[in-house]
Amino acid sequence: MPPRSLYDFSEFDFENPLYGLDEVLEVNPQRFEMLQLHGVVHVDKERHGGVGFVDLSPDDFWCRGHFPGYPLMPGVLQCEAAAQLAGFYARKFKVLGGDFVGFGGINNVRFRAPVRPPCRLVVCVKVTDLRPGKRASFDIQGFVDGRMVFNGEMIGVPIQRGQTHAEKAAEERTARRRERREVANQS
Repeated sequence: MPPRSLYDFSEFDFENPLYGLDEVLEVNPQRFEMLQLHGVVHVDKERHGGVGFVDLSPDDFWCRGHFPGYPLMPGVLQCEAAAQLAGFYARKFKVLGGDFVGFGGINNVRFRAPVRPPCRLVVCVKVTDLRPGKRASFDIQGFVDGRMVFNGEMIGVPIQRGQTHAEKAAEERTARRRERREVANQS
């Protein structure tokens, strides 16, 4: 049995979103084929969550191959749509930090019905655990025509556009080696 919906959609105006595509593009870094959030209709600053959507078309990049003649939205893209909403919320309201939010993990996901274009996939997110600067855990859900099509949990992590962790660690190792050589040369 699916869990209860995080939000009551009857309260929201999907034709006049709070944040349209232009505002989403100002906050989120995804572009072109990977843009999976077209608008945000609700933000819940008290519970750290929100409701957004992506409008699916038979012309979307995945339709031709997943599956020819019977396009089904890949589950990973459904989760990506929820992740983009979570990232939008975290960046717009500065609850996590970082230049953008990346996937840190995904747990207990269930796909409950096929998602076929043309349709509107409505996604919902709500923070369940927040560690500013480190990570945020979210409940995620997706709906088509009021029916839950997926639910699960995801972890978002702040990502800086600068050095990767591996690059920074390598730079620190090089600096330590240089110091040891200098000390050895002074002896």
